Amino acid sequence: MALSKHLASFTTQCEKQVGSAIRSLRLEFKNKLSLPIFTGSRIEGENSSAISVALVDAFTGEVITIGPVSSLKVEMVVLHGDFEVGEDGNWTADEFKNYIVKERDGKRSLLTGDVFVDLKGGIGVVGELIFTDNSSWTRSRKFRLGARIADGHCNGIRIREAKTEPFMVKDHRGELYKKHYPPSLDDEVWRLEKIGKDGAFHKRLSLSNINTVKEFLMLFWRDSSRLRNILGSGMSARMWEVTVDHARTCFLGDEVHVYYPNGQRKTGFVFNVVGEALGTYSEQQFIPLTDLQNSAKIEALTLVKQASDHWNDVVTYEKDEILGTSLPEPSISFYGTENLFSSFPSPIKNDAFGFAHSGILSPDVFPMSIRDFDTFPHDSHSASLFDECSSQAFISEENFRYLPTHDLISGSPADLLVKVGHTKPRRIWKTLSVVFMFIRRIVITMKTGAQNLD
Repeated sequence: MALSKHLASFTTQCEKQVGSAIRSLRLEFKNKLSLPIFTGSRIEGENSSAISVALVDAFTGEVITIGPVSSLKVEMVVLHGDFEVGEDGNWTADEFKNYIVKERDGKRSLLTGDVFVDLKGGIGVVGELIFTDNSSWTRSRKFRLGARIADGHCNGIRIREAKTEPFMVKDHRGELYKKHYPPSLDDEVWRLEKIGKDGAFHKRLSLSNINTVKEFLMLFWRDSSRLRNILGSGMSARMWEVTVDHARTCFLGDEVHVYYPNGQRKTGFVFNVVGEALGTYSEQQFIPLTDLQNSAKIEALTLVKQASDHWNDVVTYEKDEILGTSLPEPSISFYGTENLFSSFPSPIKNDAFGFAHSGILSPDVFPMSIRDFDTFPHDSHSASLFDECSSQAFISEENFRYLPTHDLISGSPADLLVKVGHTKPRRIWKTLSVVFMFIRRIVITMKTGAQNLD
């Protein structure tokens, strides 16, 4: 009996020793860090979560929730960003220690706050942890955050340390002075590119009561020359372009304004919240500024600038109510074999005011005239037909036999683009709509084995 008890005790001790020898534990960060990180600011995980570290079984990946090791004290340290030793996780405790970054001479501890974390059930939640110095002075210009236990061992069991991905730590003033992408209308004007906080441009703008991005844009659209003069010759043409482009990335909201001069409700002049003229609005039809004749365009630009002085004659609409009444620009590919009509609007649809109209070549939507097609060769037949388009609801296939097509099927798609390249976008759309109808007729004729296009 004594011998049996001795052998049983000996076996149990051997099993424990073997188990300790083969067991492998490691620390790991359970979430990624929220970047960028600035000095003086709390280090957080993604989505503003607290950083957590866990003790897991290296073989199974399961958290060790029971036993003495599940309640260990973990130390948070700073590592060099170029710590790439043992990418398979088999670095030694000494190798890990050699990559720990110490503070610069005369500086306080590089990492302050809750640098020690107690594990509870194998998981520890990091409290307030703050960098006191940036990473630009290190050899890699980056840090890693590390987690370890003293000596890297517990009761003879090796516990591998954890490390994060490398990241930069920037000075806190970088956060205070950083630009916004995109800026908001209520942002202070120095949030724009090329305008430094308390710099010369910022001071010039402040003296002219231009303090926000919205005020900057409003003056830009009302009197860009004055805004340019306020900034002065110190702002180069390139800097001016960058600043304005950045400002124009603002989200302008879902409202537009329509100015009806003298209180009449016939023709209104549409502009957005910063005073940018967008076009005209008449008989429930929006016409973009780019589609207006020069004289009408000048009138729109002039009257929109006067709108702020006659606000009683301005009506505010939801953007979709006004801009939604115009047809969307089609996405047309000139190459490949896709159906040329696949991106056309549906034949009949209701606009934002509930009126049904044709989506393709209706004179109500695409009022056509000969000048709209002056980039294409046409004879008396085509001129006659184009005149008919202004009064007909649709171009019937019967009409195609009067149209010249030999010029449309010769050359490459690039040649076609050259022919219409100098026209305005909506005019190109109108023109190409008819061209595609020509092509459709040609394809139909070829499929039926016709010998000529007449």
